[in-house]
Amino acid sequence: MTTTEPNTDAPMPAPVGIAARAVRATKSYGSGDTRVVALDEIDAEFEQGRFTAIMGPSGSGKSTLMHCLAGLDTLTSGQVFIGDIDLSSLSEKKLTTLRRDKVGFVFQAFNLIPTLTAIENITLPMSLAGRKPDDSWVDRVITTVGLGDRLTHRPSELSGGQQQRVAVSRALASRPEIIFADEPTGNLDTNSGSEILNFMRQAVDEFAQTIVMVTHDPVAASYADRVVFLVDGRIVHDLASPDRDAIIDQMKHLEVGR
Repeated sequence: MTTTEPNTDAPMPAPVGIAARAVRATKSYGSGDTRVVALDEIDAEFEQGRFTAIMGPSGSGKSTLMHCLAGLDTLTSGQVFIGDIDLSSLSEKKLTTLRRDKVGFVFQAFNLIPTLTAIENITLPMSLAGRKPDDSWVDRVITTVGLGDRLTHRPSELSGGQQQRVAVSRALASRPEIIFADEPTGNLDTNSGSEILNFMRQAVDEFAQTIVMVTHDPVAASYADRVVFLVDGRIVHDLASPDRDAIIDQMKHLEVGR
C-alpha cells in the first residue's frame, strides 16, 4: 500500500475564532554584545470580536509586538498571522494589500491627511483600493461616533478628540478583520479619551470588531476584555475581565519584580 506524505508547505488553518497570532515571535536589534531582544519567542493569540489591551513597562516590547502583528515591522524569527495568512510569506506588495484590506490602524498622532475633509479621510483606504464604500455602513459608523456635522471640516478645523474620532472611523469604515490601536488616547484630554474608548468598546460589542490596543493607561485598559502584560519582551501575565484596580496592582507587581 502506498502512503502519501502530508504537505508540510500548506498553510496551517487559523484556530477557530482567532484573528491574529504570534508563534515564537522574536525581534532583536544589533548583534553580539550589543544585541537587544525586543520580543523573546512570544506565543499569543487574539480572539475575533474581542478587545485586547497590551501593557507593560517602558521598553517591554508592547509596541514592537503590535507593529509586528500588524505587518508594520518584521520579525527576526518566528511567525505572525492575520487569520490563516503568515505575514512573513508575503511580498511587500501583497503585505501592503493585506494591511489595506484586512487591517485597520489607530495611532496616537491621528495620521490624518491635512488637505482632506473628515469624510475624505474616513474613506481614504477604500479610495486607494479602488473600492466603493458601503454607504450604509459608513453612515452607521459616522452616526455612532457623532461626526455627522463635521464631515466637511479639515483636520485643522477639528478638536483633538474629533480628529481621533475621524481616525477611529477610518479604521472601522472598511470593516477590517482586526484593528490595531497604539496609545489611541495618549494625546487626548480625559473627556475626549473616554469618548474614544467608549466608541471602541461599542465597536466590539455592537459591530463584532476585533481590537488590539497598546496602552500605558490602566483606565484605558479597563475598557478591554483582556489585558496581556509584557516584561522584557515576554508575556508574563494575562488578565481576563480587567478592572482598573486589578490592572494597577499587576503593573505595580511587574515594576517591583524588575
